[in-house]
Amino acid sequence: MEDAHGIVIRLTKLTDSSLIVHWMTRGVGLIKTVAKGARRPKSVFGGRLDLFVTADLQWQKSRQSDLHTLREVSVIHYREAIRKSYRDAVVAGYFGQLLELVLELEHPEPELFSLLERGLGYLEQTGADLKALLFFEKEVGRILGLGKEGIGGIRRLYGRLPFLREQCLSLLE
Repeated sequence: MEDAHGIVIRLTKLTDSSLIVHWMTRGVGLIKTVAKGARRPKSVFGGRLDLFVTADLQWQKSRQSDLHTLREVSVIHYREAIRKSYRDAVVAGYFGQLLELVLELEHPEPELFSLLERGLGYLEQTGADLKALLFFEKEVGRILGLGKEGIGGIRRLYGRLPFLREQCLSLLE
């Protein structure tokens, strides 16, 4: 059994009753877990798995793939304020997409985890603005060692940017 402190950055339907949960964790980096039965009305995960939730989690590591089995979730912070605003939720989703683009699975990057925590905290307290988006991008570039290139360096290095970026820019104008 493995455990970590993480933030839910994406939820994907796997079956009628199960979800794939993408986490950004402090000690392990990006991981993907299957929450079996999470979509059932009486699931043990009921009310615990939502976007941008910070939680302590336990999972059983898979021997055959990078998709592990989620066993337990203990929510620390729900971040309801982000989900109440469409603009804030889109920008927070972009933060997650950007990290998924630039990071390898199960490669710890505690500095990027801290940046995500701070970014979500800012959205929760202040709300999304262009300054927050550009700062997040600049810091990701700096942490990756791209210096002043920032988002241009990420685009050059990875050949693209997350699709939500354009929507974020139009919402924040």
